[in-house]
Amino acid sequence: MRIGIISDVHGNLPALEAVLTDMSDVEKIVCAGDVVGYNPWPAECVNRIREVASVTVKGNHDRIVHTPERYSHNDMAQRGLEHAKDQLSDEQLAWLDTLPRKTTIGDDQFLLVHDHPEHQDEYVWPAEFPELRPYLDDYEGAIIGHTHIQHEATIDNRLIFNPGSVGQPRDKDPRAAYAVLDTDEPTVSLHRVEYDIDSVISRVEAAGLPPRIGARLLDGE
Repeated sequence: MRIGIISDVHGNLPALEAVLTDMSDVEKIVCAGDVVGYNPWPAECVNRIREVASVTVKGNHDRIVHTPERYSHNDMAQRGLEHAKDQLSDEQLAWLDTLPRKTTIGDDQFLLVHDHPEHQDEYVWPAEFPELRPYLDDYEGAIIGHTHIQHEATIDNRLIFNPGSVGQPRDKDPRAAYAVLDTDEPTVSLHRVEYDIDSVISRVEAAGLPPRIGARLLDGE
């Protein structure tokens, strides 16, 4: 089975639509969390993910959208969550609340989780992928997000990868990121696609969000 993997959409609708258009020949799509936050289209992205994704796990922004003040140390994150809280309907907020922290896909072959499998909100950077091996005895691999850095590695015959961020890449490549997992092999292919970043910058400003939210997208950071 070929499964499209997306993560860290963060309210960036043009990036999400570009990824969905570019993604071809997949039998299903799953999302590794953080549908909302930062960018100005939280409600539209929630609706789109609900339309296309058969499975979505909960990211930290999805979980904290009710309490944006918890990101008072990060003005961009707090303001983006305040915007999301204001824009999302009660029903959309309730849907985010129901998302599981982690699950399995591909006939339980792969663990799907936004951050560290056991330590909520902990980043797992590419160099730390080997540290995930003890959590994968029952799986052929793991899919994680959270760092916004696209990377894949095989550790002791376990395939571990981060598809990168759809809506806010942080690996110096401004293109929207996603992956396609072939569970029969298993193998993963990592993909990037260009989208209209200028339109996001304009909408960020129109929504009264911090301009840096849009400007940083130009540098993939």
